[in-house]
This record gives sequence, C-alpha cells and structure tokens, in this order.
Amino acid sequence: MSLADVKYLPETPAHDAEIEAINDEAFGPGRFVLAAYKIRESGGHDRSMSFVAVKDDAVIASVRMTRVAAGAGRAMMLGPLAVRPSFKNLGIGRKLVAIALEAARKAGAPAVILVGDEPYYGPLGFKRFPRGQITLPRPVDLDRLLHHEIKPGAVARFAGDVCHADTTRIAEFVPALARSAANAQPSMDSGIAIAPPLQAS
Repeated sequence: MSLADVKYLPETPAHDAEIEAINDEAFGPGRFVLAAYKIRESGGHDRSMSFVAVKDDAVIASVRMTRVAAGAGRAMMLGPLAVRPSFKNLGIGRKLVAIALEAARKAGAPAVILVGDEPYYGPLGFKRFPRGQITLPRPVDLDRLLHHEIKPGAVARFAGDVCHADTTRIAEFVPALARSAANAQPSMDSGIAIAPPLQAS
C-alpha cells in the first residue's frame, strides 16, 4: 500500500462512528475502566487538536487530545491512538502523533501527556514523569506516564491529581463566585435582596 493514498484530516463529528469502531477493535470494552477514559468522561476531547487518517474515504486511524490539569499545571492528554490492524507498522500512528503535537504547539499548549509505552513514544519526544509527581483517578503503571514538554517549566508545574480541565474550571469558578457575593456591598435600594453565595454540590 502506498502511504501517498493516506490523508490526514482534522476530526469532525462525521468520523465519530468509525473512530468508535476502531477504538473498540483496538482496545475492547475494557478501555472504559482505564484511568485515561475516566478523565475524558468528565468533559470530552478537543476536536481542534484531534485527527484521523483516511484512505478511500474510510477512517483507518485516529488520535484524540483532551485538555487536562494537575495542580498549577495545564496540558493536553494524547489518546486514544488507534490504527486498524491491517494498517499497523506503516508509520501512520506516528504521523498522527506528530500532527497532534504540532497542533498543540500552535494552540499554545504548555505540554502533552499520555499513558503509553515508552519504547513507542520515546522517539516521538516523550519522557517518563518522575515517580509520584502525578496521580490518575484509577490505577496505572507509573512507567507508562509520559510527557512531552512544549513550554519550559510546564511539566514541573503539572503535579498532583490529574483531572479534566473543565472540572478544574468549575471548581475554581464556584469559590470565586462565592467570594464575589460575600464581598458585595449591600444595595442602597432596600427592595433589592442580594442572593446568598452558591454552594458547591
């Protein structure tokens, strides 16, 4: 097969069914209990940095990126990366990773993290996290926690419990809203009541 026949395109909703089939074929139903899937469930992935490989109008490989946070750090989480069996070992997966990393860089992402095999991702620019620096919501092999730093110092700031970035924004928003309400000055109009601070559920 000629790799010239393969096109690399930004992911769209029209690709969803084929991507789901590829991931099911590659990882099976057991993927839903993995730590990375637990994080993605909290807010979904970012299509602007997710891509597919297409041949003859059929999706043959996919890579997705998800915004994540840990402590003061922010990053993109790469994965799942999946290639149909008949198209493996042709460099298609590596090409998708390179495209995704470049998209992350252009978007201003500080770093990219993933759970994967160092022998595969190491040559693509990934290194192991120091043991104990980050924790995922479910058990994971610590040797498979990898990072690709884009902005100097970004990995050092990425420490603690890893969660979806949307979850972090909600957690930061509610206390800020409560502080704003607590600091509000009483209205000069006695007929206007100031609502109490929102309580986190």
